Amino acid sequence: LMVTVVTHFNHACEITDAAEQACRALRQGGFVLLNQSVLLKGVNDTVEVLEELCRELMYRLGVKPYYLHHGDLARGMAHRRTTIAEGQALASALRARLSGICNPVYVLDLPDGGGKVPLGASYVEAQDGATWQIRGQDGELRAYTEIVGDL
Repeated sequence: LMVTVVTHFNHACEITDAAEQACRALRQGGFVLLNQSVLLKGVNDTVEVLEELCRELMYRLGVKPYYLHHGDLARGMAHRRTTIAEGQALASALRARLSGICNPVYVLDLPDGGGKVPLGASYVEAQDGATWQIRGQDGELRAYTEIVGDL
């Protein structure tokens, strides 16, 4: 049986020695640790702040950055909500700076029970038959032709 604990750190300044000790104890107890953060304007809405958070989570606490939530439509929180486009740009910038294991999935928890859906930018730009136009990490568009069967 695998038991997972999901933590909630939004900024690296929340990662204290006490948090480190608690996470270590949980890991030693066999728990899998994941983190979910909320993207908050003025708190963690720069790539530098999110990168530091993700690195501290993974390499200091041993906690996998799992979800980066787009802010809910909660009353009184409009001043902390980014746009989806801003969040997508941050998620793309993080992908270019961090290894895959350090990258959280940018998600929106849809109202009325719609569930969490990923909001990451699509790298696929177009398709013409077996040839796809795909944007690389460097932003350049490249053709990729699918070949069915042996080369």
